[in-house]
Amino acid sequence: MSILSIVVPAHDEGPLIRATLVRMLADAEPGEFEVIVVANGCTDDTAAHAAAVPGVTVVEIAAASKIAALNAGDDAATGYPRAYIDADVDITTDALRALAAALSTAAEPRVAAPRIEIDAARSTFAVRAYYRVWELSDYRTTGHIGSGVYAVNAAGRERWTEFPDVIADDRFVQQRFHADERVSVADHSFTVAASRDMRTHIRRGIRIERGNRQLPATAQLAGQDPAARRYARLLSRVARRPPRWIDLPFYVYGFASTTLRGRRSIDGPTAWSRDDALRQEARA
Repeated sequence: MSILSIVVPAHDEGPLIRATLVRMLADAEPGEFEVIVVANGCTDDTAAHAAAVPGVTVVEIAAASKIAALNAGDDAATGYPRAYIDADVDITTDALRALAAALSTAAEPRVAAPRIEIDAARSTFAVRAYYRVWELSDYRTTGHIGSGVYAVNAAGRERWTEFPDVIADDRFVQQRFHADERVSVADHSFTVAASRDMRTHIRRGIRIERGNRQLPATAQLAGQDPAARRYARLLSRVARRPPRWIDLPFYVYGFASTTLRGRRSIDGPTAWSRDDALRQEARA
């Protein structure tokens, strides 16, 4: 019996999904994990690449929808704890084991995630500066769950039925749990690649902002302090770190651009804004 069921939604991920799965399962024992890749609305060879990795089950659906893929993955998965992992993250077998261990002994509802690492090595200075300040924000320092990887135990999964038709599935899940119900597996991490430039970062951020604002208040069990208080705390942390002073204007620009433009476009059509550089590299 597997120690962790894993659902991976994948839309036109091609060779990238294969590389992700190979890294994820590099040290796994046969049957240790139940891995279900849901190829949703793919027009490329995503399903074939995923199926080529031993121990992976592929489910194909016609709709190009991450939410439909998450729900289809839930229908196919058989065990708990259960993790939901984006196709473009880098996570190790040991991190998955730690995630399973963190949730397997809790009877109360719990959500968990390893520590997130942002790989900005190939990004412009402006993007790197943005993330150096972002690391000091309340969002990162108070029970951050999501941004590519989150997992729940059986009691935690009962907090909702099907995934709702929203953009920000990770934010939706995080807010179904109070801060003391969130488990940070701090000794392990997963890596997400930052956007290569600020223009791409803002385009991606607008979608995230729209997704966060789309969530109804009734879907959010956990509250947060008023924005003014959160911003004041962030400025206080930056003030105590002189090396971060030069980074602050880039953070303010990136944050303000995504927030204001995200608000203006809340009722418009939703575009799947992602940085395809990783996909192009994997296919090359």
